[in-house]
Amino acid sequence: MLHVRTIATSAGALRLTESDGAGLPILMLHGTGSSRAVFDRQLDSPLARKHRLIAVDLPGHGASEDAADPAAYSLRGMTQAMTELVARLALDRFMILGWSLGGHIAIEMIEHKGLAGLMLCGAPPVGHGTLAMLRAFRTSWDAPLASKEDYSDRDVARFFSLCYGRGATPELLAAIRRADGRVRSATVRSLMRGECLDQRHAVETARIPVALVNGREEPFVRLSYLDTLAGPSLWHGMPLVIEDAGHAPFWDQPAEFNQLLEAFASDATFRETFPLRRSA
Repeated sequence: MLHVRTIATSAGALRLTESDGAGLPILMLHGTGSSRAVFDRQLDSPLARKHRLIAVDLPGHGASEDAADPAAYSLRGMTQAMTELVARLALDRFMILGWSLGGHIAIEMIEHKGLAGLMLCGAPPVGHGTLAMLRAFRTSWDAPLASKEDYSDRDVARFFSLCYGRGATPELLAAIRRADGRVRSATVRSLMRGECLDQRHAVETARIPVALVNGREEPFVRLSYLDTLAGPSLWHGMPLVIEDAGHAPFWDQPAEFNQLLEAFASDATFRETFPLRRSA
C-alpha cells in the first residue's frame, strides 16, 4: 500500500509517497524539473512491498512548496532540506536512489551516519572547477537548459525529450512546466563554484557502497568519465550500463533496473553487519 503525506522543512512543505515495505528504506530523489512521479515504476512493483520506498518532491517541484528563500535552492540548501526530511521520518538506516540533481544531493549526504548506500543515475561525481565539470558532462547546444531559469514552451518540450527519450507521461511533462526555475540556476551555480563536496573524491573514498547505473544513451553525462572512477566503494568495481535506456534508466527499463536496485539494497543491508573494508 502507498501513503501520501506532507513533511515540513526549512525549505517549505514537501510532499512524498511511501510504501509500507519492511526492508531497508530507500529514499528516492528526482532530478531538476521532475517530480516523485518519475519513480512510479518502482512504487508500482514488488520492490514497494519488500522495501520502504520513499519518493519525495524536492523543494520547488511537484506538489511541494516553493522555497521562500532562494538560498534553499543551492546544493547545500537542498541537502539540508533532505537531511531534515530524513530526521523527521526517523530513518536510522536507509539508502538513497539519486537521479540527476537528486544524485548530486545524495553525494552531498554521503557522510550521513545512517546512510547504508547510494545508487546514482545521471549524476557524475564531479571534482571542483570548470574543467572537472567539462570532463564529466557532455557539451552541446542544449547544455544551457540545465541552468536556464525561464523556460519557453520550446525549452519545455526539448528538456522533456532529453530526459525521457522514449517518452513519458503528461504528468512528467507538466512537472517541467511547474518547476521553480530558480532551482536550475542555483544548483548549477553551486557546482560551478565548488560550493559542494569534491564529489569525485567523496565517492572514491566512501565507506559505503556506491552504485553508478546509467543508460547507454545517456544524453548529459560522459559515460567514459565514469569509467575513470576507482575505489573500493564502487559496486561491482565499475559503473553499470543499461542498454536501450537514456537519462532515466529506471523509467525506460524498469524491470532490469529494479532487479539491480533490489540486489544493491540487499548488499547495502548485508554491509550494515559486515562493513565495507578499505585497503590500508
